[in-house]
Amino acid sequence: MRKFGWLVCLLLIVTLTIGGAGARSRRKAGAAGPFDYYVLVLSYAPDFCDQPTGVKDPRECGTGRLVGFVVHGLWPQNDTGRGPENCGPASPVSQAIVQAMLRYIPTPSLIQHEWAAHGTCSGASAADYFAMVRRARDSVMLPANFAQPQQRLQVTPGQLEAAVAAANPQLPRGAIRTSCYRDGELEEVRICLNKDLSARACTASVGECTDGSIAMLPVR
Repeated sequence: MRKFGWLVCLLLIVTLTIGGAGARSRRKAGAAGPFDYYVLVLSYAPDFCDQPTGVKDPRECGTGRLVGFVVHGLWPQNDTGRGPENCGPASPVSQAIVQAMLRYIPTPSLIQHEWAAHGTCSGASAADYFAMVRRARDSVMLPANFAQPQQRLQVTPGQLEAAVAAANPQLPRGAIRTSCYRDGELEEVRICLNKDLSARACTASVGECTDGSIAMLPVR
């Protein structure tokens, strides 16, 4: 009887240990990294596709695709520095989510990357994180003359930011930033959002293109 009781106690200890480890793993996977707000990052595909480096998927860069701005990500950001990245184990995003996101992010590999690098820091599930991505993107209008230009455009960062601001009067002053490549082509338009996805002003940590003029190549 004493031997049987000892075995029961041992099994109970093992069960509690495994259960506790599993709980710790689940908490780690769903834990948010410390951050202050989000940045919705819209990459300009024609200029990205023109760069000599990086993987150029034909779904984004192929001739006849006519891809303009795409969602690069919804990135956790800190007021005074970069936001957290790669905050925990990242199981592959389901195919159902991938299919729902291809209207916003043109390649499955980028969808998976954004979840691993940034979504895991949000504290949300993959389904909830990508639902936030869709809500954030759907809340922003792009000026018609910049959304899918048919010819090369040359603009200043201020002109582009002012045009996006005019198309989105709900955005407060300072909520829009541009970034550019070293060759003077447009890289991204960045829009700063609170954790509830309401718009807010960006801080200096988001960066800003300082070139006097940036090129926007026509869609392919």
